[in-house]
Amino acid sequence: MVSICFQSPTLSTSKNYPFSSPRTRHPLLRVTASRSSYDVFVVGGGIIGLTIARQFLTGSDLSVAVVDKAVPCSGATGAGQGYIWMTHKKPGSDVWDLTLRSHQLWHNLAESLNDAGLDPQELLGWKKTGSLLIGRTSEECVALKQKVHELSEAGLRTEYLSSADLFQKEPSVLVDDDSGAAFLPDDSQLDAHRAVAYIDKGNREFAAEGRYAEFYHEPVTGLIRSEGHGTEVTGVQTSKRNLYGKKATIVAAGCWSGSLMHELLKDCNISLDVPVKPRKGHLLVVENFDSFHLNHGIMEAGYANHQSASASGLDVDERMLSIFMTATMDTAGNLVLGSSREFVGFDTEADEFIIRCIWERAAEFFPKLRDISLEDFIRNRQVRVGLRPYMPDGKPVIGSVPGLQNLYLAAGHEGGGLSMALGTAEMVSDMVLGKPSQVASSTFWVKGRCG
Repeated sequence: MVSICFQSPTLSTSKNYPFSSPRTRHPLLRVTASRSSYDVFVVGGGIIGLTIARQFLTGSDLSVAVVDKAVPCSGATGAGQGYIWMTHKKPGSDVWDLTLRSHQLWHNLAESLNDAGLDPQELLGWKKTGSLLIGRTSEECVALKQKVHELSEAGLRTEYLSSADLFQKEPSVLVDDDSGAAFLPDDSQLDAHRAVAYIDKGNREFAAEGRYAEFYHEPVTGLIRSEGHGTEVTGVQTSKRNLYGKKATIVAAGCWSGSLMHELLKDCNISLDVPVKPRKGHLLVVENFDSFHLNHGIMEAGYANHQSASASGLDVDERMLSIFMTATMDTAGNLVLGSSREFVGFDTEADEFIIRCIWERAAEFFPKLRDISLEDFIRNRQVRVGLRPYMPDGKPVIGSVPGLQNLYLAAGHEGGGLSMALGTAEMVSDMVLGKPSQVASSTFWVKGRCG
């Protein structure tokens, strides 16, 4: 029996998501400290902000506090699919090295848990499934063969699968003579909520030493500067108090980073436009799914081009609406189907038309989905809606803010926040501490990209 129910990432009641349960939400608030001064303040409790905090806590002796207008995992992080894949990345692109470094750090974390006798699947939702980038035309398969060559040249384990090989790997996928796939056996996936819960729990262990605190449900409203109007940022004002950061203040507020920076800088006489804006996405989650099993994470080859969708009354050109197929099976046995992209501001309401498009697109690849009544699906569903932090040039903005000392920005990862989180955290920490970067950081700097 298939059960699908509606879910908002901020109002979830599913047992699979730790931050939706009152039993786990309240302990997060208990690490709020009475003092208001720390070495580092991180604005944003998503995966980027929490991993930055973790990096300082584990890699230095600095104290850290996280401040957020809501609670962890309540934005794009909590609505994501959780894949840690290189299959759709291009060697030599601006984000290649950062993504590769971050994936290695995720793998190292999973291995360290395993070495300690802990279960990375239970704690992180970690599954080393491998990934399949599937083509269904001869043109797509030619491009996939070239992609396999490029990925192999870049040092990744990968192979091209013919239609017969693809069917052996994934019998649930509709395969014909023109089908093929790029296969990366080392790609993995996480459960975002479990991963955030693990990271936040680890951060909170430093609270007893006085090195960590969380200030949730406290929107940041302004910057505190030296001598009132100086160029050194010494902390932030929230809706409830002043919080002082001796070493650094880091804005990692996801899709809200652009509008937040605009507000924070309006009294600083600094002309800086951070073009991060929300890009809405939908995912469908089919619970208790037993019609077929997925052995790997799956994505259609047209992912980068974004399957276009249109409907009467929708201004698709303005919204830039696209639908493409991604499919994973999480550690609870739920089938997770994606996905959509569109620009509609900060709207997070589920869209009936897009839900139908995702379902119908997935059914083109998985024929057994056609046996499930779409009407039953609409009446009883689970939909994740999130706002990806989009940057026009397709790469995150990471670095110091020109004209102000001790203020840093880490945002604009769009759908790759979980994927690039650990590498981003390492990069930010190295910047603040004056250490050599493991990955060249100049391509991500604020200067020259935020006019």
